[in-house]
Amino acid sequence: MHPMLGRLHWYSIVGSILAAVAGAGCMMLGWRTLLADLGSKLPVLVAARVTFVAQLGKYVPGAIWSFAAHVELGHDYQVPRRRGAASVVVNLAVAVATGLAIAAIALPLASPAIARRYLIALAIIPVIAVCLAPPVLTRILNTALRIIRQEPLEKPISWRGLSVTLAWTVLGWLLLGLQAWFLLADVAKDGFHSILLAVGAYALACSLALILVVFPNGLGPREVILVVALSPVLAHGAALAVALVARVVTTISDLAWGAVGLALARHARASAGETATEHESGTAERTPRGRHRKPAPLTQLWLTARPTPKSADNGTGSPAVRETVAP
Repeated sequence: MHPMLGRLHWYSIVGSILAAVAGAGCMMLGWRTLLADLGSKLPVLVAARVTFVAQLGKYVPGAIWSFAAHVELGHDYQVPRRRGAASVVVNLAVAVATGLAIAAIALPLASPAIARRYLIALAIIPVIAVCLAPPVLTRILNTALRIIRQEPLEKPISWRGLSVTLAWTVLGWLLLGLQAWFLLADVAKDGFHSILLAVGAYALACSLALILVVFPNGLGPREVILVVALSPVLAHGAALAVALVARVVTTISDLAWGAVGLALARHARASAGETATEHESGTAERTPRGRHRKPAPLTQLWLTARPTPKSADNGTGSPAVRETVAP
């Protein structure tokens, strides 16, 4: 394996990192589109903060942490929890389905021997496709919500929303496959066939690893599946080198996006603090030492001495008036 690692060029690793970052961004935009279709449209920067801070939970054993963080961070921006949970689950199902579909198309073209090994896994694509049809998917989600005693979704998933989500997800998978191809191209000089092999094998490995939620971010199973997928056309040492470096590249991408998400969170808190300070300073006039206070304007007197509701009258039938001393 060490000789294969020495064959990797620095510019291939940089290209792989950039492709991984771009692919993760497309996946985030797919989730944002789906959430907007369900009724909660978040700005891109807010969606990036929610997604990439929550994804840091993938590195903690148990997928519940990333899932819970995604839902709770979205709830901070007025996204109902059931809507946020539904968007995360559906987005995961779309990612798995499209990943397996891409593998089913790319792997037979790259190597029929690889496709035969995973025929059973690829056979579930039609089942997933039927379940992802908006009428069926909406019914499944509402049934699950009723089981856990939650209200159904306010609006169903539309064909347009699902189509745009699929488009972003497919683009994300292609970029993530390109991430693997940058590494594979240094150890296997096969040109076009290596592109198909990288895209198909990486999509297959990541899709199956997403289902194995007990492993933090698919650590272990993804590398094993990728090595086995590449083994018919690549030496074991070369396949292992690609799988390990791809894991490092993915981790760098996750940490980079996580840092961006945390920076956006700090910026949002700082902006909110500045806004609150400006509001307080704008409503409270400061009196310089040694000077008389200025009389309050008539508009302020009217606002601070307006009548209270009828239920708070003074017992004489006329509304009570709140007296306020102008600063």
